[in-house]
Amino acid sequence: MTTEKSAGAERLAGALYEELRTAAHREFRRAGSPQTWQTTAIINETWMKLHARDDWESREHFVRTASTTMRHIMIDAARARLAERRGGGAQRLPIEAAAQVADGIDDQMLVHLGDTLTELAELDPELARIVDCRFFAGLTEPEVAQVLGMSERTVRRRWAQARAWIHSELLSS
Repeated sequence: MTTEKSAGAERLAGALYEELRTAAHREFRRAGSPQTWQTTAIINETWMKLHARDDWESREHFVRTASTTMRHIMIDAARARLAERRGGGAQRLPIEAAAQVADGIDDQMLVHLGDTLTELAELDPELARIVDCRFFAGLTEPEVAQVLGMSERTVRRRWAQARAWIHSELLSS
């Protein structure tokens, strides 16, 4: 017997499945390097991790969590591909590659970005959530504002701050 709360959570997750699929597809096109995962696979993996939960507070809560989950899945897959190809862990990102983050991202850069975001989350969790939503889920500034419950202006300002911090960290590596 399904409780009213879990039935509502299931409906919410089901309604957002297509939105997540679109976001994942957009990110894979942007990634630029050959991927071992397809859009459907990343969404299915995210879905498997999230759909059974029944504690979703809102659409925004679901999207925030899905964004972070997609980041972890993509970075874990990149780490696995690097380990297979090079027989070991990821190497440091060269300074010249930092500018490529906005245009396309290879496995090594994705892993390094993931490590950088882990550091950022320790310093400023809100900035890390904005990066998850913008970069990994592909949400627009108005969508991020809605999901995180802040103004578009704040999202725009904090997104610029996050990009500057990440760029600085990538250059210093």
